[in-house]
Amino acid sequence: MSKEEERKILEEKKIQGRAEDAEAIRRIQNGDKSAYTMLQNKYKLLINSLMRKMVHDEDDIDDLTQETFIKAYNAIDTFNFNYAFSSWLYKIASNTCIDFLRKKRFYTISLSRPFDEDTSDTVFEVEDTSSLPDMKMINDEKTAIIEAAIEALPEKYKHIIHLRHTEELDYAEIAARLGIPLGTVKVNLFRARKMLQLALRKYTSIF
Repeated sequence: MSKEEERKILEEKKIQGRAEDAEAIRRIQNGDKSAYTMLQNKYKLLINSLMRKMVHDEDDIDDLTQETFIKAYNAIDTFNFNYAFSSWLYKIASNTCIDFLRKKRFYTISLSRPFDEDTSDTVFEVEDTSSLPDMKMINDEKTAIIEAAIEALPEKYKHIIHLRHTEELDYAEIAARLGIPLGTVKVNLFRARKMLQLALRKYTSIF
């Protein structure tokens, strides 16, 4: 097979892949949430690879990968079909990772410790400006909102958030504590964080 023939085959596969992605996105936008699983399975290794180049802790890599797919899902209605989904997702992943690394460089307060700087959920953290009365009031309000959102989670999700972000257990330790498979830990954390993000979306003016 000549290089030109190989190039044509690769180009055809690329076009086919974009068409499959576009069809899945349209299904998601029309309410078929199951179509998103296909996109996650297709691009998880790509996003994981990106995170691994920038972050070394495996649990952080998994957290950031989950965070990327949650953000992409929440923004799926804004997707521009003129671009490849892979490029759009890659940009979201890059920004998520950069934001994570940027916030780790600074001392942040952890809003009653529901989340900490060692996880992808630093979107819920704020800089420690508590010396300013107005900022302290805002931070207190954020704390109350986050705590209420966590408290409203189903018990198993509330518990797993507590183990990960309050007790600061890694995935393996959580699996051992709960007596469940590691994969179940990751799935439940993903679902818990997704619920929290959805619950907090109405507070965009605060966070």
